[in-house]
Amino acid sequence: MLGLNINGHILFLTRFIRLFSYGFLSVGLLLYLTEVGYSQSQIGVLFTGILIGDLVITLFLTTRADRFGRRNILIVGALLKIGAGLTFAFVDSFAALLLAGTIGIISPTGGEIGPFLAIEQACLTESMNDPEQITKIFGYYNFAGYFAQAFGALSSGYMITMMMNIHGYLALTAYRAVLIGHAVFGGLKLVLYSFLSHSIEPAVQARDLLSAQKNWWFTKFGLHRKTSVTIVTKLSALFTLDAFAGGFVMQTIIVYWFHETYHIDTDLLGLMMMGVNVLAGISALAATPLVHKIGAVNTMVVTHFPSNLFLILVPLMPNQRLAVIMLLIRFCISQMDVPARQTYIATVVDADERSAAGGITNIVRSVGLSLSPLIAGYLLKDPSNTLLFSLPFIISGTLKCLYDILLYLSFRFSAPVSVSITEKK
Repeated sequence: MLGLNINGHILFLTRFIRLFSYGFLSVGLLLYLTEVGYSQSQIGVLFTGILIGDLVITLFLTTRADRFGRRNILIVGALLKIGAGLTFAFVDSFAALLLAGTIGIISPTGGEIGPFLAIEQACLTESMNDPEQITKIFGYYNFAGYFAQAFGALSSGYMITMMMNIHGYLALTAYRAVLIGHAVFGGLKLVLYSFLSHSIEPAVQARDLLSAQKNWWFTKFGLHRKTSVTIVTKLSALFTLDAFAGGFVMQTIIVYWFHETYHIDTDLLGLMMMGVNVLAGISALAATPLVHKIGAVNTMVVTHFPSNLFLILVPLMPNQRLAVIMLLIRFCISQMDVPARQTYIATVVDADERSAAGGITNIVRSVGLSLSPLIAGYLLKDPSNTLLFSLPFIISGTLKCLYDILLYLSFRFSAPVSVSITEKK
């Protein structure tokens, strides 16, 4: 249906498993750390350490993937995911968790983390029978991820509730099972990555090889064209702001806010997050016709800006039902910018720059994400202080609106992206 070879189907499956595991983790991680006895400030420090570590690990791996083998780097990432999950499950030392979270791969956001996304997307461009379908394929790729996140959150919520209410397990044991699951899913990814063929690797462009060897940007960051450096630099600055804003409303924080504000049970929280991610996935699919009609940049702005207004409204609602409705409406359109962004990045750089370009733009998002949990942790210390406790939503929505305005002003003259990637191969 999508015109993908066997590698493409494997990558869709690994995407599903990975995002299922992140959704599975989103319901239990913050509750687990709270149950262990860590304060919200300590958890904020831990999450910041995890995201800073992700920055370093992802930068190192993605900027080398096109030279040392995409398949090899994906396998290394899967091993780091397994290690982090097992450490969080069986070690209670804060220092050990900070170390494991920094050098391992575990998602405090409920969403993508690590080198996988950038490298898998680069591999997908080598796995398409019809490169003109890039936006459509990225749309379905994101839909698979959001659906998996939704199913993972729902499964985790019900598993925790059943373990505690039906089988009589302690809350700590039920939450720990979520961490063990994270490691198991990493093992499944490891097996699947081993079946990827050599065709996912990029063709080296001989005309650039000599100059690339003398190019500092290429040797350090995998970019050899000046235009690529300029575009990636501008986008990186904007994505840092967007991610910083997003760090205030990570899925784990949304779960915690609704749990403390409205005392919602974990099974219902899982159901709510399932709805959030299903809607996000559908919105990603809807991006394809818009990208071809008005361009990638315009699609990113006209869908993202109104979604952030609904985000601001969430804590201002007088009751649980309206707050949930505002959140769900927000996710109906909030992720339409994702495949548009991915398409734009993939089509403005050469084939042997795609892992690096995707990695760098994802890494700067980790930079932004790594800073805001410290502030969010302080704001969430006291649920009885409704003003401070609600500020993460308002701060996030306001900053994201600013990002949309700056993105439009910076790239408003960008031509609509309906570009074949074949000429870059």
